[in-house]
Amino acid sequence: MIDASLQSRAAVHAALGDPLRLAIVDELVVADRTASELRLLFGIESNLAAHHIRVLEEAGLLERTVSDGDRRRRYLRLRRTDVDVGRPEAIGVGGVVFVCTHNSARSHLAAALWNRTSPVRATSAGTHPADAVHPRAVVAADAVGLDLHGAVPTRFDPAEVDGLVITVCDRAHEEFRNTGFRELHWSVPDPARDGRQPAFHAAVAAIAERVDTVVPLVAAP
Repeated sequence: MIDASLQSRAAVHAALGDPLRLAIVDELVVADRTASELRLLFGIESNLAAHHIRVLEEAGLLERTVSDGDRRRRYLRLRRTDVDVGRPEAIGVGGVVFVCTHNSARSHLAAALWNRTSPVRATSAGTHPADAVHPRAVVAADAVGLDLHGAVPTRFDPAEVDGLVITVCDRAHEEFRNTGFRELHWSVPDPARDGRQPAFHAAVAAIAERVDTVVPLVAAP
């Protein structure tokens, strides 16, 4: 008897039976990307990119999220699956900088989560830093054993980048993309826009999942 689970797994394997689609999946293991970004990254025409994305979507491998920044872009995100779908290459960097707009919640939380598990040191910064870290971010950090009580927002300076930049804010990513340094993007909704404590806990969970995926792939050069 061929059940629905077997049919679903077969669809995934069929979708991955193309080198370019495998490369797209490898990229989406570590970063959320728009269709346009994938097209530029792999040097393919828009109709070909659309075809490969459609195949991956039909196999249930991708989902789309609306940009929390300009509200127009749609980011593609890899869905979790029982099938091992991606094996991206290791990334060698001297350090990591997490960036969001205000450097008041997501980027500080990401750096703290990263530094708890990785020997490659992470810092954080904002494109338009706030006056202080959001108090609900401090509470969310306390809940998972992280300390943000002494954290202070700082301004992001692209000229000082010496390593890997990971944006955890759509608006920040959309402001300075294609600037020459290695950048990954994690599309994490702004918890301050919601304002309630559960939104900050949800941001921690979303970031922690991405940290757990990417930390093993990043090593000192």
